[in-house]
Amino acid sequence: MNKQKILKQYFGFDFFRPVQEKAIEHILEKKDLLTILPTGSGKSLIFQLPTLMMEGTTVVISPLIALMQDQVVNLQVNGISAKMISSQNSNEENNHTFDELLNGELKFLYIAPERFTSPYFLNQLHNVNINFFVIDEAHCVSEWGHEFREDYQKLGLLKTNFPNTPISCFTATATRSVEQDILRTLSIDSSNVVRSKIQRTNLIIRSQKRIGNGRDQIVTFLKTHSDECGIVYCFTRKETEQVSEYLNSKGFNTLAYHAGLPANSRDDIFKKFKDESVKIIVATIAFGMGIDKGNIRFVLHTSMPKTLENYSQEIGRAGRDGMNADVLLLYSKADEMGKKRFIDDLPEGTYKTNNYKKLEQMYRFSISSKCRHKLIADYFDDEIEECADICDNCLGEEREYQDITIEAQKFLSAVLRCDQRFGQAYIIDVLRGSRGKRILDFGHDNLSVYGIGKDFAKEQWGSVVDTLLDIDAIFIDGEFRVIKITNIGNEILKKQRLVQIDASSLEVLKSYNKEYKKEIVTNELFEQFRTLRTSLAQEEKVPPYLIFSDKTLNQMSNELPITDEDFLNISGIGQMKLEKYGEVFIDLCSKLRSEKN
Repeated sequence: MNKQKILKQYFGFDFFRPVQEKAIEHILEKKDLLTILPTGSGKSLIFQLPTLMMEGTTVVISPLIALMQDQVVNLQVNGISAKMISSQNSNEENNHTFDELLNGELKFLYIAPERFTSPYFLNQLHNVNINFFVIDEAHCVSEWGHEFREDYQKLGLLKTNFPNTPISCFTATATRSVEQDILRTLSIDSSNVVRSKIQRTNLIIRSQKRIGNGRDQIVTFLKTHSDECGIVYCFTRKETEQVSEYLNSKGFNTLAYHAGLPANSRDDIFKKFKDESVKIIVATIAFGMGIDKGNIRFVLHTSMPKTLENYSQEIGRAGRDGMNADVLLLYSKADEMGKKRFIDDLPEGTYKTNNYKKLEQMYRFSISSKCRHKLIADYFDDEIEECADICDNCLGEEREYQDITIEAQKFLSAVLRCDQRFGQAYIIDVLRGSRGKRILDFGHDNLSVYGIGKDFAKEQWGSVVDTLLDIDAIFIDGEFRVIKITNIGNEILKKQRLVQIDASSLEVLKSYNKEYKKEIVTNELFEQFRTLRTSLAQEEKVPPYLIFSDKTLNQMSNELPITDEDFLNISGIGQMKLEKYGEVFIDLCSKLRSEKN
């Protein structure tokens, strides 16, 4: 069977997405491969489809049990033999799976990287006809990545033990340095890299300064996603519990999730989220890579992540089915300062400097007035045009602007008078007339700029600095975080350029009344299809999204197919799904057509 027929029969698609076919050909030619694709681009299909065209078993190495479980169930639902060997299974279950593997009865075996520390396991694999290895979440290999795992580095053993077996690696987030680290560790040639554009064109990205504890902002946002699945990320365990309790008091259906909960409680919460008996999880980043749920319609961060890599990975959990999803980041200067204190405790050296730089880039993303999709792409050394209509800055959402040219000139003058040798906090203290010992020792209380900024609070001056950073009027230099002035800054000093700021950045608001435009539009009949899907999922004891994605249901509710041929024309439906679910869904379509007529 050729790859086009397999694509339709097992996966329900008529066409490959960009880059998918190129990567698949690479695997079929038995070459090593590193594929860097944004989340939701169909990475799993890239290795699952060629396996069905090849003899032998594909061994998939994945970092989390929950992630493996999802993929195994998904393959089994599509009629493909797949099993997992893990610590969560009983010895009897694992032994039975190993017997099936040795007998050639499995197309896919999923395992965690820790298995490769066992010489016995490695020796046994030599008795299996392995067509190729897959390493999922390959950024975990790199010490420069945001989710480095020591066991992943041991995967260099693959080339030592299986020099003639190809390796296919997949990740959604890899800077060029991480990419090089992966290639070096796994002994893959740089000519075997397939990289796609990083942009997720179905994510609407917004960032807002957090007002107080942000609770009003969270509620306002969630009201636009009534009865939809989503994740609210918090920084601490305590905050997850407090926010979850607050949201439940406001009528939302949430559970708190963090690493401090017993394993059985975490498993139960994850299961409830998958089967949609709970729609919203309020979690720390412990609720991480194991999420392969397609119909997550929103991700909200109550505080700023520590890197853009973390942020990209976390928002990537939304909209994996291709339908629009909303992501909102709430931030404050305190987020940056809090995370900076963790970096301060690291040993001096390149690693520490690199962490400071990543944190600064994350903060500049949060405050920026530039296209957010382009900022993310630039971070990953990708080139894209401004998004035009899928981030708050490009959408031109209503804001009130205030001229701060004079304040900007005051700050820049103070930087110059202090010989561009000090950081932000020191310059602000000079402007506000501080009697601090350092200022007196340096004699900066005698400067003409000393005390000329008393009318602004420290937080307001911080907003001025944020704006100057965003427009590249200043930059932060070196380990000591010294502020330097650019040509744009000089133009401001010479009154050749005006500076404006979002007025809300200069005031502490007591309430929050923003309205969100609803971006996800579904057909009025959609709920009836979703109800049927939930019922079938409960019968089969599988997550609803593994039966059909929201995108498939939405198209079905619009077109109401009543023949097998029309049903197969719906995206995400192949022969296997037609045989399994076609009759009940076509019956519903026929009923709804009759009611319409």
